[in-house]
Amino acid sequence: MARVGTAALAVVLGGVILTGCGGDDSTAASGQVPEPVRSQLAAVAGLGQGASTVVTATGASVDVYQAPNAAKPTSSLSNPNENGAPRVFLVQAKMPGWWQVLLPVEPNGSSGWVKAEQVTASQTPYRIVVARGAHKLRLYSNDKMIAEESVAIGTTDTPTPGGRFFLMELLKPSNPGGPYGPYAFGLSGFSTSLDSFGGRDPVIGIHGTNEPGSIGRDVSHGCIRLSNDAITRLAQTVPLGTPVEIIA
Repeated sequence: MARVGTAALAVVLGGVILTGCGGDDSTAASGQVPEPVRSQLAAVAGLGQGASTVVTATGASVDVYQAPNAAKPTSSLSNPNENGAPRVFLVQAKMPGWWQVLLPVEPNGSSGWVKAEQVTASQTPYRIVVARGAHKLRLYSNDKMIAEESVAIGTTDTPTPGGRFFLMELLKPSNPGGPYGPYAFGLSGFSTSLDSFGGRDPVIGIHGTNEPGSIGRDVSHGCIRLSNDAITRLAQTVPLGTPVEIIA
C-alpha cells in the first residue's frame, strides 16, 4: 500500500488512512485540501539549507526499483493513490536520472528508486519532530523551530512508532467536531504493534480530536492527536511530503 499528495485532493477519511488512530470513522466524508496546502510544493522550490526534496508522480503510475541498475521494477504504485491523493515521495538520495525515496509501505523505513522521468521535484523548508516523551510536536522551517504544540500519542500496548516518515495525504472530515477534528494527515508509517485495525492496514496519522482532554497523554492506537486549532494551523502551513521524525 502507499499514499501522498500535492494538488487538490478529493479523498475519504477512514478506510485506509487513519485506521491505526482509534475513533469512529463512520461520519467521515470526502473533502478538499486548503489552497495554501495545494500550492505549497510549487511555492517553496529552490530553498536552501534545511530544505528537503519531494518528488511527485506525473503519470498514472510510478515504477519502484530496488536499485538503479535493476532490470525491472519491484512494484508499480498508482497515481493518484486509492484515496485520490497524488503520489508523493520524500527523497533520500539522488543519482543521475534517479531518485531514492522513502516509501509509504511496510516495513517502516522502506526505500526504493524511481526514475526522474516519472516524477517532478520540488523542495519544502519544513520538518516536523514529534517527541513522544515530552508529548510535543515541533515544527521547523529551515531548521528554525517556528511552533510547538502538545500532543497525545499511542498507549504502551499500541505505541506511536519511532522513525522517519513523511506527510502522505491530507483529509478534511465533513464533521470537524468528530474524532479526527477538522483535518487529518496520513503518514507514510504503520503501527508496529497491530497487524490490522478494523480489518485494514494500521496506518499512522496526525489529526485533531473531539477529546481535548486526551492531549498530553498516551491514549491512541498509535496516531498523534493535536488540538483542533493546532491541526488547522498545521494543515494551512505544511505541504505534503514534509518529513516527520518521531523520536523518544
